This record gives sequence, C-alpha cells and structure tokens, in this order.
Amino acid sequence: MATNPTRLILVRHGTTPTTGKILPGRAAGLHLSDYGRQQANAVAEQLPVRFGTVSAIFTSPLERAQETAQPLSQRLKQAAVIEPRLIECDFGEWTGATLTKLYRKPAWRDLMAQAGNFRFPGGESIREVLERMTNLIDTIRSEHAGETVVGFTHADPIKILATDALGMHVDQMHRISVATASMTTFVISQSGLSLDSLNTGSMIGGDPA
Repeated sequence: MATNPTRLILVRHGTTPTTGKILPGRAAGLHLSDYGRQQANAVAEQLPVRFGTVSAIFTSPLERAQETAQPLSQRLKQAAVIEPRLIECDFGEWTGATLTKLYRKPAWRDLMAQAGNFRFPGGESIREVLERMTNLIDTIRSEHAGETVVGFTHADPIKILATDALGMHVDQMHRISVATASMTTFVISQSGLSLDSLNTGSMIGGDPA
C-alpha cells in the first residue's frame, strides 16, 4: 500500500495571442505568445520546488499545452506524453468564435446557468468532459499510486474536475477561475478525489492587458 499521496497537478496552458478574446477549442495552429513562453518557464522553475519528484508528465495534444509542458520536460529530462483525455472541450460550432459574440447568445446564458445539461452545438457536453477526466483519475490511481503526476491542459477541464472534487454540482463550474499557467492540485485516494490547491503559482505579474 502506498504511504505517499497520489497527486495530480493540472497546469493550464500559458497565454496565447487569443486568450480572453476567442474560443479556440481544438483548432490546430494556436501557439503561446512571448508572455506565455515566459509563464511556461516559470512553471518549470516553480513546480519541482513546490512538489518534488515528478513521476510522469502528460499533456493535451494541442500545441499550446505541449509548448507549456516543454520547459518542465526539459528541466526534468522526462518526455511529456500525449494524453488525449486532457484535450480542450470540443466546442463544435462555437470553435473560433469571438467571446463577445458568444456572450450575446441565449445558449451562452444556458451554459452559465445549467452547465450540467449543456452540450456545445455540434460538440461535446460538459458531462462528457467530466466523464473523461474522471476516467483519467481512475487511470492515475491505478498506474501511479503514491506518485506525483503533472498534466498540461485547459481551463474548462480543470474547472469541471475541481467542481467535482469539491462536491459541487457541475452547474457551478463557472464559479471557479483558472488563470493561464496556474497549477491546480488534486489528491487521489481509494475513497475519492479531493482538491488540495486551486489556481496557484507561476503568474509573472498577471496576464498582460
């Protein structure tokens, strides 16, 4: 039986040129900004100091997450493994839309009010995101008991999993804020999932204007 806790540290990718402006979803070709690369380097410096030995590094398949993972991977001399379950939500028809346009849609108000019943038009439902993240937790519990694992991912998967870990209804996911390049830590045990820390670290004076 493992004496150390099993920890999963989820890191949101660093800032991109469209952060806070566009819903990029799973569209390819979006890379970190210069500031985002600075944030990624800060994660690589801070994370080993905070958490010690890291047994595995996983990353969403999207470029912005892989680029955020790269400095830590290089520092620890561990390859970052692509983990499809860490990918951004499939926003379907909303992919690439500006946030100002989406805010005006009645469906956006539905997402804010009843996320648990929401499916992105032509895309994934919030509950499907929760299911794949919960499945990932089961895998880590089985394959990395007593270890510390890092996953580079996106804001909504982190919010959805944090909501679940806190025992909140998934409708309340938007009460949680996840900054770019922040670290959120979960403790995994046989009895369940708990949230150890939320939205911490790595900011370099906050997101640029």
